Amino acid sequence: MTTRDASAGTSTEPATSGLEWTIRGEIAAAERPDRPIRRVLRRARAWMSRHPALEKAYRVGVGVLGGTLTAIGLLLVPLPGPGWLVVFLGLAVLGTEFHWARRVAAWLKRTLDRFWAWYRARRARRQAEAAWERAAQAHARAAGSQS
Repeated sequence: MTTRDASAGTSTEPATSGLEWTIRGEIAAAERPDRPIRRVLRRARAWMSRHPALEKAYRVGVGVLGGTLTAIGLLLVPLPGPGWLVVFLGLAVLGTEFHWARRVAAWLKRTLDRFWAWYRARRARRQAEAAWERAAQAHARAAGSQS
């Protein structure tokens, strides 16, 4: 089984569809630290860190916004729609200021990747078992009609 990583070309995860790799590649490209928007945001953050009251208000605002988005996303997970997307958006907002949120987001991404890999393998195994069962039934019918 081939393996790939969207940013480096190698990984331990099984290869997936072309669309998934396109999306993973775009995410990796957007997370590069040399992107112009990231440079602007780093400069703005450095300016804010020189103003303690503003920095405190910013961190509280990030915590409230990120926490709210994450909580809403968790409520939306069982419903049809973008539940996990909202959870990851909330964790991304929190991750701009809190290292623990970046770690939680990374762990959650790994866990979901493992879950989907397990689910795809389970579905493929069930489809193969059903195909074998249909083939065995067809063979039994063919053998029964020859008698």
